[in-house]
Amino acid sequence: MEGMKAEIKEMLTGIERYNPDKVPTLEHYVNLQSREKGYDLEANLALLKLYQFMPEMYKLDIVAQILLLSLTNLPHNDIVLCKAMLSQDVLEDQKIGTILYLSELLEMCQFKTFWKEINNHQTLTGMVVGFEDSVRKFVCHVISITYQTIEDTVLRELLGLVDENAIRKWTDMYGWSLGEDGVVYLASQEEIIKTRNINEKIDLESVAGIMASCF
Repeated sequence: MEGMKAEIKEMLTGIERYNPDKVPTLEHYVNLQSREKGYDLEANLALLKLYQFMPEMYKLDIVAQILLLSLTNLPHNDIVLCKAMLSQDVLEDQKIGTILYLSELLEMCQFKTFWKEINNHQTLTGMVVGFEDSVRKFVCHVISITYQTIEDTVLRELLGLVDENAIRKWTDMYGWSLGEDGVVYLASQEEIIKTRNINEKIDLESVAGIMASCF
């Protein structure tokens, strides 16, 4: 993956970026990203641009992988950039439509619905190794900026986890603590409750009128 990434980066800096003969190379690179948990937005956009120039070369499986890969980089809006380069015919494809629907669910933070839907499309999302865990990282990002505490059962639902013990992996990863009361603490109490010394400075001009009215 790393060796090819350097090769692709060099290729995209010159006129070869628009060489249709490079399409098979870029497609192979997409497959490599899907297998090895890699990601290269610039290369994927270059391939979609070539598809725009030559619609007859479109491969829907490759486009689907590019869109799924873009979702692994949430909360960045990579999928918006990729979607903008797709023709109407491609957008109307059922497989592509499913991915865009899943994207909308994530954008609206409808995580419970997302996991229900994804169970019906395991073959599709399975094209990208580690896709579900990449989404869980995004979910954890949203949770961390939304909650201070959360019930472990709710957290498990939001992460799409069935096994009760699986939650430990994610709490450990983000430094969250799981209490005996079934509550996950996302921040320590010391971080939540802090004493603050507030110094206020008031100049004479700002209170001169008030002082004058008192006499």
